[in-house]
Amino acid sequence: MRRKNHEEIPAFEEAVAEDWAEGAEVVEVPLGSRPLIYVWFLVLALAVAFSGRVVFLSLGKGTVYTARAHANLEQVKKTAPLRGIVTDRFGTVLAENEVAPYVFLETAVFLKREELQDRTLEALRVSAGIAPEEVWGWIRGADPDRLGERIPVPVELNDRVLVVLKGLDLPTITVEDGVERVYKKGKAFSHVLGYVGFPSREDLRANPAVSADEMIGKDGVERSYNDFLRGDAGITVVRRDARGNVLDASERQAPSRGATLRLTIDAELQSYFYERLVKGLRALGKKVGVGIALIPQTGEVVALVQEPSYDNMLLSGQGHTKEKKEILTSPEKPLFNRAIAGAYSPGSTIKPLVGVAALKEGVIDPKREIFSPGYLDIPNPFDPSKPTRYKDWRAHGSVNLASAIAVSSDVYFYEVGGGLPAGQAGASGGIKGLGINRLREWWQKFNLGSLTGIDLPGEVDGFLPSIEWKEKRDKRPWLVGDTYNVSIGQGDLLLTPLQLLVYMNAIATDGKLLQPVVVADGAPPKVVGDLSGLAREFEEVEKGMRQAVTAPNATIYALHDLPFTVAAKTGSAQVYNNRKVNAFFVGYAPVEDPKLIVLVLVEDAKEGSLNAIPVGGDVLKWYYERRVQGTGDKEQGTSNKGDGDV
Repeated sequence: MRRKNHEEIPAFEEAVAEDWAEGAEVVEVPLGSRPLIYVWFLVLALAVAFSGRVVFLSLGKGTVYTARAHANLEQVKKTAPLRGIVTDRFGTVLAENEVAPYVFLETAVFLKREELQDRTLEALRVSAGIAPEEVWGWIRGADPDRLGERIPVPVELNDRVLVVLKGLDLPTITVEDGVERVYKKGKAFSHVLGYVGFPSREDLRANPAVSADEMIGKDGVERSYNDFLRGDAGITVVRRDARGNVLDASERQAPSRGATLRLTIDAELQSYFYERLVKGLRALGKKVGVGIALIPQTGEVVALVQEPSYDNMLLSGQGHTKEKKEILTSPEKPLFNRAIAGAYSPGSTIKPLVGVAALKEGVIDPKREIFSPGYLDIPNPFDPSKPTRYKDWRAHGSVNLASAIAVSSDVYFYEVGGGLPAGQAGASGGIKGLGINRLREWWQKFNLGSLTGIDLPGEVDGFLPSIEWKEKRDKRPWLVGDTYNVSIGQGDLLLTPLQLLVYMNAIATDGKLLQPVVVADGAPPKVVGDLSGLAREFEEVEKGMRQAVTAPNATIYALHDLPFTVAAKTGSAQVYNNRKVNAFFVGYAPVEDPKLIVLVLVEDAKEGSLNAIPVGGDVLKWYYERRVQGTGDKEQGTSNKGDGDV
């Protein structure tokens, strides 16, 4: 009975479920196994993703996070290496190091401990006159990837400031001894040596091995040979507590000294050349000049000077904020190395090259004479009564190649360069002329318009005009008058003083186009062009450069009484719409076996090339008396490479 009753009475849950089902009109369907499979796949995917992330963090990024953890405890501090010394060709020290105090902002501690920031900023403001905004500017300007590196503080250090800063007891400011670069010879050497300074953000990105608190080369050989001079930084591991206080420090690697750099520069000649140039400029009431001297057979630069110059000690040391600003903002641009980066019209110094080209191309022969009445008139096809007149600097009468170079006849080189049809005044049967295209080819043969390759930073390649360039720029054709202008070194032809000297040196050495150098590395001279096939043409041109010194009516007769033979050429280039004249002198001696070739440039000269001649003559004489005639350890051929040195 009981069993029967039990079977007839449904369970409460079943009854309720049936009622709900009837009300909702729902049919009960079995779920099956598919949803469960989906769930398992989801769980598995989450497990794989989680495991992958753990593996990635442990293996792929484990080093990074381990380093971060250690960084909270340990800080790797680099000690600036000791830069190698720089000497002249005879071993005279030009740049060395001295111990000097430096102040640094410990950026990592400053950013981490906000409670010290106000005290730090106030301390720098009171002791060093540095505004808080300037400090934050340093931090914002730092490389984000190297933000924890300390920043050098440009403070004017004296005993009072040092006592104040050391007594602050702030972990955010460090005062310690470092190395200061010392330049012993002053302004005369600044454009060769350059200077050092703390690296910029761009410097740090370009060379990860450099520290923010390390001095690096900024210009001159300090920059171009920075890696050679730099040495290796020392490494010290500093342990700090959670509040940034130093617990201990251990040196892992001592800093090493950079190698000694031996220059081709003759320090005594460099000093004399600079002093003589400055004296000459002051006598003229002028401010800008350049001087270069090199050894003809090797291309070694023994002097490279400029006025205005600058004190590289001021730029290399800490502080001197006012003086640094004056140098950087001076309208005279003392940092601009005019010898290798100034582009000038060469004036009549280009005439020997035009003469060589004209002889080789058969445009002229050495004896052919051209008459110069002091001008050259080109008929005006639209108005014959108004010819276009191209002036000579004076009437020279009939001149051949040698005498035209000696007296620097413009009319001669107008006709040789640009030509003159038969039947016109002075044509004597007509001269076809080289023309701009052949002139340009010959400029390039002498490597003009290209870098000389000197081992100093900032060299430019000058400019060689062309027909296509003129038509594109001016929307008009190249005219014969344009060819006349460039044939005498005027117009749009631009060279650096060093390019001009290197081209002239090819004449002095019977065709060697050498790469000039300022570092004596013991390597043989690098010949970048062989023009020895022009020996006959060079000989004829050299006759004119010799006559320029010996002939009483020539341009450089002032040097005729020197006790040795000189071949030289001057040039006066008109600039700024003929309002100013730049004066050039280029000469070498002795002519039979050249020992020195010299260039002098005087910007805005009063009397043109006459203002450059005395300086060039005195430098040649100084060198002849002390280096050519002299004996002992000051002879010119000393550029051997020492052990570990350059």
